[in-house]
Amino acid sequence: MALSKDRIGGLLMLAFCLIYAWQSQNIKLLPFQLNSSFHARTMPEVLAVLGVGLSVLVIAFPGDKKRFTLTNQKLGLGLAFLLLMSIYGLAVRPAGFLLSTSLFLMIGFAMLGERSIAKLLLLAVPLVVCFWVLMNYGLSVFIEPLPAFLRG
Repeated sequence: MALSKDRIGGLLMLAFCLIYAWQSQNIKLLPFQLNSSFHARTMPEVLAVLGVGLSVLVIAFPGDKKRFTLTNQKLGLGLAFLLLMSIYGLAVRPAGFLLSTSLFLMIGFAMLGERSIAKLLLLAVPLVVCFWVLMNYGLSVFIEPLPAFLRG
């Protein structure tokens, strides 16, 4: 059995889904939820089972017969994105959600080849503001919008 791109992806997805299923068991349930048919663990468990099933299908019946090689892969771009995500994770608290997430998206889009600053601004900023409004006012999950020095 040769390791094709599809099989490698299926194995990675299988590992992720198994870890996700294992971690979903750590979700705390309230005493009255223990015997209910739908609770906080239900959707994660369903998603994990579906993910495992689909991963096994991809491993068993891959569509791509080409062998995976590391040539012609954009490893530099992948590593640059890992660095960008790390910087974003460290900057989101001190810089605030709106500024850090907007910059993260704009830099990420620029790394993928978008050069129009107007497009970057018109796509990233409204998306981040809408997400922040949804989280704060729709779901009541507070996310600090501004940098520490502007909080007052």
